[in-house]
Amino acid sequence: MPTPAAALRRLYFVRFAFAIIWAAVTFALADELTPLVAALFVLYPLFDVGAAVVDARSSRQTTSPVLLYVNIAVSSLTAAGLAVAATSGIPAMLRVWGAWAVLAGAVQLIVAITRRNMGGQWPMIFSGGLSILAGASFIAGAAAAEPTLTNAVGYAVPGAVFFLLSAIRLGRAAKGS
Repeated sequence: MPTPAAALRRLYFVRFAFAIIWAAVTFALADELTPLVAALFVLYPLFDVGAAVVDARSSRQTTSPVLLYVNIAVSSLTAAGLAVAATSGIPAMLRVWGAWAVLAGAVQLIVAITRRNMGGQWPMIFSGGLSILAGASFIAGAAAAEPTLTNAVGYAVPGAVFFLLSAIRLGRAAKGS
């Protein structure tokens, strides 16, 4: 069985790849809110649910998964909220996306701080903090004269980079160094 650091490293590489692909596909389509764009926005927090489940299972032996369960609940509710918000338009989507970014970012920040001794968590700490700020900007951006989803799509790119950096930094911990 892989160490928690090795399992987390693999998960972070997968999260990096998913976020980059999602951002590229969604950015190409996000000029207007279509059913496909709405489905892509719903998919992102659903992927986050799956990742949190994998994370909780692999890290159960070293840390309490309670905050990961909170993240699963928040991301599940967000997916449902985005599906409903899509029927109301871009401002509603941005408000739900922003609230999710704030809450998920706070959870990510706390989890990463508790995992500092594992190594490779500074990128996750920065990512969690940035997510809180980005979420607040999405909520504020919903009030713009012509709100757009492209900034919300761009949110995935720095997150992906932080997952990649953390995965690389976890390399030593995964090898038992």
